[in-house]
Amino acid sequence: MKKGRALGVLAMLLATLIWGSSFVVMKDTLDDVEPLMLLAARFIIASVVFILVCIPRFKKLDGAYLGYGSLMGLLLGAAYIAQTYGLVWTTPGKNAFLTTFYVVLVPFLYWATDRRRPDGYNIAAAILCLAGVGMLSLSPGSVGGVNKGDLLTLLCGTLYAGHIIAVKRATEKRGDILLLTCVQFVVAAVICLAGTLIFEGKPGLPTGRPLWSLIYLGLAATALGLFLQNWGQERVPPSPASIILSFEAVFGAAFSLALGYDDPKPRLFIGFALMFLAVIVSEVKPFKKKKLGP
Repeated sequence: MKKGRALGVLAMLLATLIWGSSFVVMKDTLDDVEPLMLLAARFIIASVVFILVCIPRFKKLDGAYLGYGSLMGLLLGAAYIAQTYGLVWTTPGKNAFLTTFYVVLVPFLYWATDRRRPDGYNIAAAILCLAGVGMLSLSPGSVGGVNKGDLLTLLCGTLYAGHIIAVKRATEKRGDILLLTCVQFVVAAVICLAGTLIFEGKPGLPTGRPLWSLIYLGLAATALGLFLQNWGQERVPPSPASIILSFEAVFGAAFSLALGYDDPKPRLFIGFALMFLAVIVSEVKPFKKKKLGP
């Protein structure tokens, strides 16, 4: 493996490790901080970092950057709101794996927008994903047999799939991903802060451990994590990159199990395995014959 590619793999693995840890950090912080306040703080911190990084790039900022970045921010903010409220009622491990639903859903959304028909691998991945969702989420006494936290997490995955398509459209029209990301974070911060003021009242500044958790979520899990992802993806081909990034769910489940948020039941491990296999089948297409020649 070339040095640049190896460093790219390490960068993305570090990003997934940070993101995996963020599920249990958020779950713990939600005991002291309201969900929208947590997200507002997270996005405000990330916005400040990206504003400082993007100061030389602001001369390129125009209506298109603002429009596409705002759409990205709206979808990302909505996805994180659904995910964070879902985390109130489900475990970090299930929250992490059910979020990967977006990987399986994206090809079908592309079909709706670009008329690119999903192949057999995408359909097989969707079936595996649904089986995994059933193993993780179906339980007696919940809404339709599904925990409401799991339903919100699946909504997060759907919104995040839309966000991925919006990012693709935005980068086709305006190529500076850092500038688009900066606008995205500012918009998401404004949405979450407005939600905090309207629905959660005047927020008080957390102190002690919750404050350090918010700083970690803003600096490490949002700003640094995204930078490591973008840096790594420039050096690693798309298929292996997608599998590396899916380890966010694996690390999230590992942290959740290690800290006692999830019970180590066979049904849980089967669900995790099916969801992870769905990601591999959807992105890598392991049995597809590659074309020979130039």
